[in-house]
Amino acid sequence: MGHLKSLELPEPAASDEAAAQPVKNRWWLWVLVLGVIAFGFWYFRSSHASSQAAGPPTAGAAGGAAAGGPNAGNFVVPVVVATAQKGDLPVYFNGLGTVTAFNTVTVHTRVDGQIVKVNFTEGQFVNQGDSLVEIDPRPYQVQLEQAEGQMAKDQAQLKDVLVDMGRYTLLYKEGVIPKQQVDTQQAQVGQFEGAIKADQATIDNAKLQLVYARITAPISGRVGLRLMDAGNIVHATDTNGLLVITQLQPISVIFSLPQDQLPQVMAKIRAGGQLQVEAFDRDDTAKITSGKLATIDNQIDTTTGTYKLKATFTNQDNILFPNQFVNVHLLVDTKKNATIIPFPAIQRGPQGTYVYVVGAGNVVSIRPVTVAQTTGNSAGISAGLNPGDVVVIDGQDKLQEGSKIVPNLAPAGSARVGSAPPVSPGASSGGAQTGSGSR
Repeated sequence: MGHLKSLELPEPAASDEAAAQPVKNRWWLWVLVLGVIAFGFWYFRSSHASSQAAGPPTAGAAGGAAAGGPNAGNFVVPVVVATAQKGDLPVYFNGLGTVTAFNTVTVHTRVDGQIVKVNFTEGQFVNQGDSLVEIDPRPYQVQLEQAEGQMAKDQAQLKDVLVDMGRYTLLYKEGVIPKQQVDTQQAQVGQFEGAIKADQATIDNAKLQLVYARITAPISGRVGLRLMDAGNIVHATDTNGLLVITQLQPISVIFSLPQDQLPQVMAKIRAGGQLQVEAFDRDDTAKITSGKLATIDNQIDTTTGTYKLKATFTNQDNILFPNQFVNVHLLVDTKKNATIIPFPAIQRGPQGTYVYVVGAGNVVSIRPVTVAQTTGNSAGISAGLNPGDVVVIDGQDKLQEGSKIVPNLAPAGSARVGSAPPVSPGASSGGAQTGSGSR
């Protein structure tokens, strides 16, 4: 009986209380699950209601949806448009050039002496023959007087031997003296005549030295900074000059073009045409002046594959300066009666070049085009467009076939058609600018 008492089962009430304890500890998990389900249902209903209340998006919010959703045609996209025009499109070859003085002269002295006077100011424009520097002329004046004195002496001696020559000739005819004495006297006459010629040369040389002592401008041009001041002793053998004169009117520009463009340029020159050249500033945005092509170099640079050309400019306003860097546009041809549109309208894709054409109801369509020539901000179209067609020039990234747009005309001067606006700096390294990329 004692063993049976030790195996007695626990009371039923104690067992139920132990089983219910874990269940009471997990009641908050069920509350959390129900809360998540309720929040998800509320979020779905509120998002659906907001999308229905918003209606179709506005034109300004059509950016992302208009790119390719199933309802993209329902959005209105604001864009900038321009009208294709018929006109003449110039063809330019663009290169980098350096302004070169037409003539540059370093003025040296041709005589030795001290500078006594400077007759110019630095930066002054001088004309050919103007007096620039005066060197002390007194030593050369003394040399001239000495030569003139020697010549007077020799002339007096010549007269004496000429008188003796007359006497000897008369005596010889009478048979008083031999022929040898007459010949000797004739030789003396020749010697003094030669001495007089040498004296005359010495006089002329002294006069020339006096002329050299007064240094004049060999060309017309602009004087640079002077290299010598009054009071300095100068010599004809000095390596440094007295000043430098550069001729600015006319002035030239040396520039280079790729060798592939040489045949077209040579064909124009052989035909007798005068090619026009335009010089632009360093940024290639502002035109400086216009000139003419003068000549082409006689060889191609094998290291760069380019050839040099020389253009001449009148430079009446002295706007070009020696060693100035410029961008050069060489006009080689003009496409007549071309269909011209702004270059930003050109787009490129797997199917080739195309544009967005605005049709009825301000709905755009993709139109393949053939680009014949691009110059600056203008593109000439040979096929695919007609004058009067309206094309999109800004905002194409939001468009697709059949998109509806709100067209805005381009501001005046921002997308001019039919003219030759400045070429972008990236295209100035040589060659005619071509539309090789899209926006």
